[in-house]
Amino acid sequence: MRSLGIGPIVALAALAGCATATEGAPGPAPASISYETGPCFGACPVYRVTVSADGRGVFEGRRFTAVEGERPFRIAPDRFRALVAHLEPIRPAGAEMRYSGDACEAMATDLPSAEVTWDMPAGRQQLYFYHGCDMEKNRAIAERLDAVPSLLPIAELISQDD
Repeated sequence: MRSLGIGPIVALAALAGCATATEGAPGPAPASISYETGPCFGACPVYRVTVSADGRGVFEGRRFTAVEGERPFRIAPDRFRALVAHLEPIRPAGAEMRYSGDACEAMATDLPSAEVTWDMPAGRQQLYFYHGCDMEKNRAIAERLDAVPSLLPIAELISQDD
């Protein structure tokens, strides 16, 4: 390595001063992520699934699922990272974000909800999303949330189809 004529500590400090966070750069990874669905007027599956960074997961079927109660599972680290990356665009900047009630300009009734909880090193972050809240405007959020089960080995635990 070629010397720049300044001490190594000063050079490292100068380089560190150039480092800045870039938009879209990943932050610290969550210790776990929970995804929970809420009831609707009908037979919507109601369950909670929690996955830890070490790959341990627990599915808890509550209503209208193929299984009721808790079922453990495991995923590979790359699948957890894929889940984190998939949910990152909708992770709240602060502690909580709600898409329901007064936050909605138009609201359809009787639809399910979804809640995502990120257990981050700096604290918990939560997103609550009611699927009837400004449906057209929030379609991308709904589609992202609806895709979460496909990223985890839980399809056979949710579906009541034989």
